[in-house]
Amino acid sequence: MLHLGLVSYLCRQPSSARSRIFAATSDFVSKLSASYAILRKGGHAAESESKEENIIRIPCKMRRHIETVKQLRERGLRRVAVARPGKLLIVSKRPELNQHSSYIYGKFEQASLVTKGWKHKKSSGDYFIINNTENEPPVLLSETDSPQKNLPTFSSLGLCPELIQALDHMGITRPTTVQLQTVPKLMKGRNVVCAAETGSGKTLCYLLPLMHALKLDTSDVDHMSPRSVVLVPSRELAGQVQRVARTLGKPLNISVKVIGGGRGISNIKMALSECTCDVLIATPGALWKALSRRFVSLSNLLYLVLDEADTLFDESFEELIQNILQHTEIASGPLGGCGRKAQLVVIGATFPKGVGEILNDIADLRSISTVKSKKLHFLMPHVKQKFMKMKSADKFTELLQMLKTFVVEKTGKGMLVFCNSAATVNWLSYVLDDHEIKHLRLQGQMAADKRTGIFNSFQNGSVDILVCTDIASRGLDTQRVETVVNYDFPFTIADYIHRAGRVGRVGTNVLGTVISFVTHPWDVELVQKIENAARKKMPLPGMESSVTPPLIKTSLTEFDS
Repeated sequence: MLHLGLVSYLCRQPSSARSRIFAATSDFVSKLSASYAILRKGGHAAESESKEENIIRIPCKMRRHIETVKQLRERGLRRVAVARPGKLLIVSKRPELNQHSSYIYGKFEQASLVTKGWKHKKSSGDYFIINNTENEPPVLLSETDSPQKNLPTFSSLGLCPELIQALDHMGITRPTTVQLQTVPKLMKGRNVVCAAETGSGKTLCYLLPLMHALKLDTSDVDHMSPRSVVLVPSRELAGQVQRVARTLGKPLNISVKVIGGGRGISNIKMALSECTCDVLIATPGALWKALSRRFVSLSNLLYLVLDEADTLFDESFEELIQNILQHTEIASGPLGGCGRKAQLVVIGATFPKGVGEILNDIADLRSISTVKSKKLHFLMPHVKQKFMKMKSADKFTELLQMLKTFVVEKTGKGMLVFCNSAATVNWLSYVLDDHEIKHLRLQGQMAADKRTGIFNSFQNGSVDILVCTDIASRGLDTQRVETVVNYDFPFTIADYIHRAGRVGRVGTNVLGTVISFVTHPWDVELVQKIENAARKKMPLPGMESSVTPPLIKTSLTEFDS
C-alpha cells in the first residue's frame, strides 16, 4: 500500500519536482549502504578515515637524518670482524675490540678499551692480550741496523783484552745499544745518568768501564778505602752484582766485597777488615753503618754507582743516600788534574718525576751526560702480556690450574708469582703445599741468609716456581724465567714495568709471558692506562723521565732500542 501511494504521488508532481525527489532518495540510499558496510567491517573503515584525516608531516631534513641513522645501525649489526693480514696487537674476548698491529690512532682519536666496563661486577671472565710484535729483545743490534753490515764488538769500545776474554767466557759476544752509548762516555771520565728499559744489560754498562779504570789506576790502595762503591737497594741484587764483578775482576786481580743489611755489625766489620777492597757492593743501610762506625772511608773513591736509582731515591732510602753522599766528593767534569774525586754513575729503568732535583743536590747537572733510550717507559714489544678480570675468590683456582699446566708442559723453565704483601706470600705458599705444588717463597721479612739461599736455589733450577713480593722485581737477572704471574696486581705502573722486566731479558732463549689477575677497581684504573698506552703506542703515563734542564740541554744522548 505504501509503494502504490508513493507512485501515485510522484505521478501527480511536475517533472522538476520528481527529479529532486529521485536525487534525494538516491543520496539517502547510498549513505544507508555505506553505514551498513561500516557495521559489517567492525569499524575498520572509520579508523582508516580518521587516520587519513590526522596527517603528520615530517620535515625533509629530519626524514634524511632518520634514514641515515637506520643505515648506520644496520651496518653495525651486519658488521663482521674480518681479520686483516698480519698480526693483531690487541686480542680480546670480544672480536670487535681487537686491534691490528699496524693501526695508528689519530692525535685526538679516542681508543676503544676492553677495560672500559671492568669496574662492573658482571665483567668477571673478560680478558685481553697484548701480543708481542718483535721476536727478540730490541736492545740488541741486528745486521739491518748497521749500515756497514759490521756489528760492533766490545773490542771496538777500547776495553782491555782481559775483560774481552772474561766476557767471552760468560758467553757475551755483542754489546747492547745502551752499552754502546754508555761505556764510551764512562771511559772518558764523565758523570753519566743512564736510563734504559729492563733487561738491556745496564749492569755491564758500569762494571766494564769501572774495571778498566781500576786496572789503569796505579795509586796506593788503603785497606779501609775502597776505590769504587756500587750501591744497590737489596741484598739479592748485591749478590748478583758481586758474581758478575768477580767474574770480570778475576783476570785483573781486582778484589770484590759485598756487605748487606740484616747480618749484624760484626759481620760487616769482619767483611771489611779481611783485606784491601777494590770494589765494594753494598746496600745503603749497611754502608751507612760502616761509615758511621769508621769501618770504611770513601776518601779515595774513584767510582760511585747508584744502581736502581729510582728505588734508592725513594723516601725509604733518601736520608741514608744523602748521609752517604756527604762522605764523597763528586767530580764536576771529566776526571783528571789535581785532586782525587769520584765519578758518578746513576743507573735505572724507571725515572719518575723528581729525580732531576735530587741529582742537582748530588752534583752539578752541567757535568752529567744523560743516556736515555727512546723506548724508556714503553711496554716491552717482545713480551706477550695478558690481563684477566676475575673475582678475588677465583684467583687461587685459576692460579692452581695454571701451575699444574706449567709443571707438566714447562719443565726446566721458571715462573715468578708476585704478591703485594709478605702475608699473601706466606698464605699462598701454605695452600700450594697442601696441593703438593713444589715451589719456594721469598719475602722481605725472612732472614738475610735464608733469602740468599732461596733465590740462588731458584736461579740454579732446583725449583721452578717462586712465590715472592716485589723484592724479586728490581734488577735481578732472571734469564730462566718464562712466565710472570701478577697474583696481586701491582700498586703502581713502575712496579708493573719492573715485574714484567723479569722475562724477555738479554741472553734468554724465550721471550716470556706476563699474566695479570685484575680484581679491584684501582687495579682496573692502572690496566686502563696500560691498555690505552699499548693501543696508541705511547709511553706509560706518569713515568716521564725527569732529568730536567740544564742536564738535558747540555748533554743528552737518545738511542733507539
